[in-house]
Amino acid sequence: MANVAVMLPIELLVHALVVETHLPYVAKVLVLTLTATVLVIWVAEPSAARILRGWLHAPALRHRRKLGAAAALWRARTVLRDEPGSLQRLTRALARTGTNILSIHVHPVAGGVLDEFVLSAPGHLGERELLDALEDGGGTCTHVWPTTALAMADGQTKALSLAARIADAPDELPLAVAELLQARILTPAEAALEKHDAGTVLKIPTAWHGPITFVRPGEPFTPAESARAHRLAELAEILAHRPGSSRVASVPTDT
Repeated sequence: MANVAVMLPIELLVHALVVETHLPYVAKVLVLTLTATVLVIWVAEPSAARILRGWLHAPALRHRRKLGAAAALWRARTVLRDEPGSLQRLTRALARTGTNILSIHVHPVAGGVLDEFVLSAPGHLGERELLDALEDGGGTCTHVWPTTALAMADGQTKALSLAARIADAPDELPLAVAELLQARILTPAEAALEKHDAGTVLKIPTAWHGPITFVRPGEPFTPAESARAHRLAELAEILAHRPGSSRVASVPTDT
């Protein structure tokens, strides 16, 4: 359709000019035939087709380029050696792809440090490219996930706001921790039967109910997340055992 849209006005213009001339009939036919042949060759020839495509579809192509250059947010986790220069090498590897580090949290783990990032990457980069960049920078056990601007919220700040919620209602503990960790609460039966990857299941003990189990498939919990969840559980336990308090946390039960 785009080719027709280009050829039709030119054909009509040539026809109008030829009809108005005083050329012999045979000459007019030859001119029109030659013009049509040149137009077909011009439109069908690859380099000409590219020129036409760039002209006809310029708005769509500009929009596509903007989408490709737009920043996308990603969360990333990778384990680095606990030695000078490790983070610098990783930063350089990300910079080569045009990716910026917006925030970073470091958690000591066995064999190194677990670095947790919020990254701003060009829109054309996908999960595979980011994984390659992180691994080229020396990272191991690497995971990346698309995210939103909410990931920029500081974990400590979020934990404090949820602590205020628990202070008002200790029975909100399971839901508050699930929100903090962006995890799913498992019923006792699910916790006993379901199998999950190491590190993706977190149990929080409570003195009044037994452990509450959370799962986050494909995204292991960090030591800092575990510590925050346990502190919230301790707060709920203290508040639930205050004199006159009858509200205790409850978890989903089997049906």
